Amino acid sequence: ADLQRQIELTESRTPELGAKVVARAWTDPQYKARLLKDAKPAIESLLGIDLNLTPELTVVENTRERHHVICCTLCSCYPRAVLGVPPAWYKSPEYRARVVIEPRAVLAEFGTELPGDVEICVVDSTADMRYMVLPLRPRHTEHMHEEELVNLVTRDAMIGVTVLSDPQR
Repeated sequence: ADLQRQIELTESRTPELGAKVVARAWTDPQYKARLLKDAKPAIESLLGIDLNLTPELTVVENTRERHHVICCTLCSCYPRAVLGVPPAWYKSPEYRARVVIEPRAVLAEFGTELPGDVEICVVDSTADMRYMVLPLRPRHTEHMHEEELVNLVTRDAMIGVTVLSDPQR
């Protein structure tokens, strides 16, 4: 029964949880400040989930000047509690090795071309610390409600391998 409950809990965690966190941070400056300062309690209060048994969690913010991309060079540490099951490529030895050496080339393989003056920060997750990216909010979304913004957020943007497209106007 305990094992079945754990399986059900794991399967209930999807990238939509992280997208809700992102959308709230985009629309509520006070929540964003709490999230960036101490992510676990901010996420727990928003989603109503207990992150007590999960490793520490830090949210890093992408800006027009700095872009974060997450990896785990040793294994595949990943914030499953808010993003669900990691994609297969995240766990691959090739991604884990190459993203720290040639992040622009790896990002380009995901279709992400960043201007040369944008600093790329590769953030390495560990057994004790997981990371999630707060993506740069797409332009022309100021009029959108939080529920609409959730639909713009992708798992890959919360890992940092992609950027979010501006919605069609």
